[in-house]
Amino acid sequence: MLLTSCLFLISAGAIYLACEYFVNGIEWLGQKLRLGATATGTVLAAFGTALPESAVTFVAVIFGKNPAARDIGVGAAMGGPLVLATVAYAVVGIALWYNRRRLQRADRLVRVDHQRLARDQSWFLAIFAVKVGLGLVAFALKPWLGVLFLLAYALYVWREVRSGDSAPEEETLEPLKLCPRQAEPAMRWVLAQTTAALAVIAVASRVFVGQLEAIGEAFALPPHLVALVLSPVATELPETLNALIWVRQGKERLALANISGAMMIQATIPSALAIFATPWLFDAPLLVSGVLTAAAIVYLWWLFRRGRVDARWLLPVGLLYGVFAAFAAWHFTAG
Repeated sequence: MLLTSCLFLISAGAIYLACEYFVNGIEWLGQKLRLGATATGTVLAAFGTALPESAVTFVAVIFGKNPAARDIGVGAAMGGPLVLATVAYAVVGIALWYNRRRLQRADRLVRVDHQRLARDQSWFLAIFAVKVGLGLVAFALKPWLGVLFLLAYALYVWREVRSGDSAPEEETLEPLKLCPRQAEPAMRWVLAQTTAALAVIAVASRVFVGQLEAIGEAFALPPHLVALVLSPVATELPETLNALIWVRQGKERLALANISGAMMIQATIPSALAIFATPWLFDAPLLVSGVLTAAAIVYLWWLFRRGRVDARWLLPVGLLYGVFAAFAAWHFTAG
């Protein structure tokens, strides 16, 4: 147990440190590729940090030796969006509230493109509704519908890349950490830093998830409870930490773009893989997770549609994850 605890803390620290290098490198990469500032968060950062959990789903549903193993992949495909829509947004709200004096903010307002984020929530909600609906019915052609989710993500990326925008003046681009004295680092150094940081995030995330599962076993927690409640929090840790780092720098626009883009990936790519390889039929915990995710998204859509969001208003969505955790704990222990 001592070794597990040490590995748990070391891997968490490694993820945070690697995220510091990753967010710095991904901003420079976005500038080098002449992407809009928001597209850097929704596409580049989100795709990079979503790779580890997408790999978990791929391995579980494609190479799982039994239905229980493949069910873990389905749980990951549903648990990821729930964590992002609740815990990640709540973390951004807490971080903005806590850092407002250091950032010299006279108010607690979230400075983002509200209409764009509201549009992202509605886009996600439409795809997610189809995803949950498919989990309630069984028919022969269902596996082929996974292609539609891949096409939806491709369309989302195309739209984000075409939607040009620029970073506000107060969002300064810090020097590349590998070349702090260079005003304009070479592309090879940008790629080297970003790729190395992403590799560390992937490896450390796997170690972190493994130790979390070991802790669950040590406390005799049901495996499905760990898979649905604890593992998604661990696999979405890079996105959450990226958001925390960007908020501390006063770049909540990038923080929320990263979360929004990661949610779109989680709603499409892992789901497509699971639909291809499993029956994609929901039990009670999966259905409850879908309903709570939809509730969080509707609330976030309403917030951003108003055009003026206080950081404190992001906190309530975090409670929805607590509701799911309580329900899952009751469901698996009572059964």
